[in-house]
Amino acid sequence: MSLFRGRVAALCGMALAALLAAPGAQAQRGTAGPIYQPNIDALIAGGEDWLARLEQQGWFLRGQFTGIVQAHPSFRSPYRGPASLSPKDETRNTQSIDIVLGRRLWDNAEIVAVPSLTRGFGLSNSVGVANFPNGEAFRLGTRDPSVWLSRLFVRQTIDLSGDTVLGTDPDPMRFTGPLARERITLTAGRVSVWDFFDDNRYAHDARTQFMGWGQVGAGAFDFAADARGFTDGLVAEWENGTWAIRTGAFRVAREANSLDLEPRWLKGWQILAQVERAWTAGERPGMLRVLGGLSRTRSARWDALTGAILAGDEDTERLRASRTKQMLALNLEQELTRELGAFARLGWNDGRAQNWMFTEMDWSVSGGLSLTGQRWERPGDTVGLAFNLGGLSSPHRRFLEAGGIGFITGDGRLNYAPETTFETYYDARLAPGLNLALDAQLVVNPAYNTDRGPVPIVALRLHAAF
Repeated sequence: MSLFRGRVAALCGMALAALLAAPGAQAQRGTAGPIYQPNIDALIAGGEDWLARLEQQGWFLRGQFTGIVQAHPSFRSPYRGPASLSPKDETRNTQSIDIVLGRRLWDNAEIVAVPSLTRGFGLSNSVGVANFPNGEAFRLGTRDPSVWLSRLFVRQTIDLSGDTVLGTDPDPMRFTGPLARERITLTAGRVSVWDFFDDNRYAHDARTQFMGWGQVGAGAFDFAADARGFTDGLVAEWENGTWAIRTGAFRVAREANSLDLEPRWLKGWQILAQVERAWTAGERPGMLRVLGGLSRTRSARWDALTGAILAGDEDTERLRASRTKQMLALNLEQELTRELGAFARLGWNDGRAQNWMFTEMDWSVSGGLSLTGQRWERPGDTVGLAFNLGGLSSPHRRFLEAGGIGFITGDGRLNYAPETTFETYYDARLAPGLNLALDAQLVVNPAYNTDRGPVPIVALRLHAAF
């Protein structure tokens, strides 16, 4: 515990020193998608002009870096299993670099490639907490830097109206400038499902906002992805500034939590549909999103797996078959004042067969508040406070009680209760495009087990974007 306190003191000291040394925030153009922050090219003489000239020539270039150090102390743990969070004090770190390169093909069409470099590990190699505390932590951690192509897609926008809008959060994977208010957008290629679905102004980006997985997206929705968080798919979107409809078809992982995607589209797939409604309440914008999904994977039913465990049968391959999982999520955001916003999510899946790709929740409730720093003359700073409550279906619960091990939870035994996480962060603007955040989380009943924890977790995050 004393070692952990020393680490916490060091993290807090670094954050305080950086905050005191930071200049006053300046208003800069914002971005959205995987890179939310204002751009650091404003610090480089001629940087913004050079990028603007590049766009005039039919190219765009963006990028980001995120580094996270995260730690927890030792905690109560009378037993542990293969998918348990280690009860010993632990410190882990992750780093990521993305370069976003776009090329205009013809009118309203572009091709976008995002080479990525990642390294590091999540706590206990990203197991032991369903609402895992680091959204930057892949399940396949590496000690050495790993370079790979996270996105490669073609997009065509079809204008349906003559009037245009310039969003408050322009997409960093698009050319800057206004878009038709009513439009259809078609995208095909390698993407993240979160590029299109379950967005939220206050909780959708672990690099600049809340870090817990259940705050980045609805925890009970099994989003299509490989073990790094990406997939191949087709997306069609219609929007008019008030309403939006988004649909998509994606490949699923070949095995639970695997890096390989199912090669046969008709054998394994995910279909998503989302309806959005925007409004203003007393000139304060709000949004409701309703997301539904079906996933087809070669998985096993929880009750069949439990029966095999109780019978001592280790051959579970014969229990697998093509099964469809139903999923639903509700997503709400509302600006309350110029500085304060609120959000909430509800998530659900049918809970009959294995969770396959995102995390192991069968129902989830999350919500919170986000406050910017205008009142203390730091408008570029943000304070967040949120919770996530997640639980299991009865068949899933019996599987873990029998000693079953999932891809992210499984202590070998289970004294069940819903897993609850409380999270708060302070994100400080050091300079345009450069932010430092201190994040604290408390996980109660990690992996749904009242015999373990609670677990306090602290993190320091540095983020830069251009």
